[in-house]
Amino acid sequence: MQMNNPFLKTYYYNTLEDWLISAAIITGAILTAKAVYWLFSIALKQVTSRTKTSLDDLIIERMQHPVLMLIVLLGIRFALERLEFTERVDLWIQRGFIFIITLNIAWFLISIIDSLIETYLVPYSKVEGNRIDEQMLLVTKRIVRALIWSIGIIAGLNNAGFDVGALIAGLGIGGLALALAAQDTVKNIFGGMVIFIDKPFRIGDQIKIDAIEGFVEYIGIRSTRLRTLNGRLVTIPNLQFSDRPIENISIETGRRVNTTLGLTYDTSAMRVELALKLLREISNNNKHLIEHERTMIFFEKFNAYSLDMNFYYFIRKEQDILATQSIINLQILKTFNENGLEFAFPTQTVYRKTVE
Repeated sequence: MQMNNPFLKTYYYNTLEDWLISAAIITGAILTAKAVYWLFSIALKQVTSRTKTSLDDLIIERMQHPVLMLIVLLGIRFALERLEFTERVDLWIQRGFIFIITLNIAWFLISIIDSLIETYLVPYSKVEGNRIDEQMLLVTKRIVRALIWSIGIIAGLNNAGFDVGALIAGLGIGGLALALAAQDTVKNIFGGMVIFIDKPFRIGDQIKIDAIEGFVEYIGIRSTRLRTLNGRLVTIPNLQFSDRPIENISIETGRRVNTTLGLTYDTSAMRVELALKLLREISNNNKHLIEHERTMIFFEKFNAYSLDMNFYYFIRKEQDILATQSIINLQILKTFNENGLEFAFPTQTVYRKTVE
């Protein structure tokens, strides 16, 4: 009767009953982890709700997954220990468990560091004038995470019995060849460091590099993304920002506008002087303009069919550029029409001579 019992049959050195019991232990560990965390989170949240700082609440939230993983790993370890395997498989299970436990500890440390950054550094980075901005903080967080994960992987392999020194030496030889093949990537990374150190622009700024103009949406270690004025997303390697001029339009004190006005050739000198005076009055009386002392209004040249005047003015940074230009142009049109000043347009005068 026992010989026909399928639960007593051996599969890979263990009976089906043993496999099912181990599977049940793992399932129980998962359920226990969720129940334990749920009970502790309720109790701890009641305690942390009485404190003024949000750090403890954030740490509890971030530690949820590492703690759950630790309980599950202990259950898996107990479930596998009761099973029979070959000596080689037992060795690999032991090494794998040590390696994963070490990574879980690294995950635990990253959760604490992320909580500290979110509580203290993120609010500080949002204060205007501080040296740490949000994008630089994001990159710093990524670097810290990568560093901790790297240390965790190396420590895990070392504790699991692997020869980490020989592995790193082998990677060093291969890394040299990889570095030679990835020179552009390295240059882009250094270009990204220049952006974070010099800060020629930030996320949200409108910039122009070569013929590309747009708003900065993302600054990474290797590349930067701009949303152009026509809505397209352009990815620019950071290398280009280290050796090319960058125009940061967002930090301009005012937008300079150059308008050329042409009067007809039958306009007298006194009428031209009147036109210059009217332009000066339009500039001085408009609240949307700034730096009136830098406003330039002058009689530029005798064009082929017009007497050209130039009108340089500066629009306040907070004003709508296009709307202000419309206001200024309408004022010019109305004022010139009221004073009988005529704008020129391409014309030709033909003289005919009668030959006798």
